[in-house]
Amino acid sequence: MLFSEKEYKKRVEKTKKRMQEKGIDVMMSSHPANMNYLTGYDGWSFYVHQCVLVSLDQEEPVWIGRNMDANAAKVTTYLKPDNIRNYADDYVHSPIGKHPVDFIADVIEEKGWGNKNIGLEMDQFYFTHKTYQILNKRFPNASFIDADLLVAMVRQIKSDPEIEMMKKAGKIAENVMQTGIDQLEVGKRECDVAAEISKAQISGTDKIGGDYPAIVPLMPAGDGIDAPHLTWSERKYKKNEPVILELSGCYNRYHAPIARTVYLGEPPKRMQEITNFVVEGLEETLDFIKPGVTCEAVEEKWRKSIAKGNLVDASRLGYSFGLNYPPDWGEQTASMRPHDKTVLKKNMTFHLIPIIWQDEIGFEMSSAIRITEDGCEELYNFPHKLFSK
Repeated sequence: MLFSEKEYKKRVEKTKKRMQEKGIDVMMSSHPANMNYLTGYDGWSFYVHQCVLVSLDQEEPVWIGRNMDANAAKVTTYLKPDNIRNYADDYVHSPIGKHPVDFIADVIEEKGWGNKNIGLEMDQFYFTHKTYQILNKRFPNASFIDADLLVAMVRQIKSDPEIEMMKKAGKIAENVMQTGIDQLEVGKRECDVAAEISKAQISGTDKIGGDYPAIVPLMPAGDGIDAPHLTWSERKYKKNEPVILELSGCYNRYHAPIARTVYLGEPPKRMQEITNFVVEGLEETLDFIKPGVTCEAVEEKWRKSIAKGNLVDASRLGYSFGLNYPPDWGEQTASMRPHDKTVLKKNMTFHLIPIIWQDEIGFEMSSAIRITEDGCEELYNFPHKLFSK
């Protein structure tokens, strides 16, 4: 168990409070980050159906998953054995028509929750249309309520122990980014650089072991430099081309994303000019951030700052992040963009990632931050600059 039982119980109570506010009696959470957050469960088992049930009339959540994964639940969660429920293997990709959600429905029925207001994470990667069909058929007297971001909103404000996890991820991120920069060479294959980055992510540091991040190394280069979600190929790096590295340190599923731009050769004058405006704008924005400020006000500060260089950032400036599993380390809640009136509070965490393109020349650099009592702090110490080799 990663955190104390007291910590998990506090998270469950906060979740139940939000459930009450939304008129939800029972919530089915299938997002692995939410399952981890509420119970401690950690395993690469999210390719099969699994969930945590939280009910207002029961103190502990109920974990439900595959038979073999129940052993991981016993090891990683704080739950009593009665609240770890597992289905047999013939439910998995069953040739005889059995479905894991039928087993989940059996537990709901056994608990007497079948006619309640049931919250479902309806817009998550791990919630399927088939799941909804089965539940809707099994419980015609239930009311199904969209609880998509209910737990994610609770997760927005981290506890002090969570912040410590993210700071350790930040230490790993420093090593990961330095490894990526050091490995970049003209004539070297992209896949070989990616392999060294992945090794650094998992090895961590000599004092902190790493974890697999929710997103693989993103490494657009050359003609693909303006396609930010490209990974790697067997292509070899060329002289006088830019490379973007968007990576992350990860520690016990907690992230510290980091992005930097590297130029293989002497950077064009305009690229360095753009870099200077972006660095100045980001640092001015970081100085502006503090509790009580809204996300949209932060974005406005950034937008006005880079306007001095006639630059425009077409994407959101940043987003909340933290504990997560593939395919995303973002929490899908607050974003630093126009019209997002989320008020910043202590121990919220954001990934600010300016991406500027002008005249086919661009620059990307990021900062993972925690909101403090009177400002913000970066989770790692890495230069704000354009790197060249």
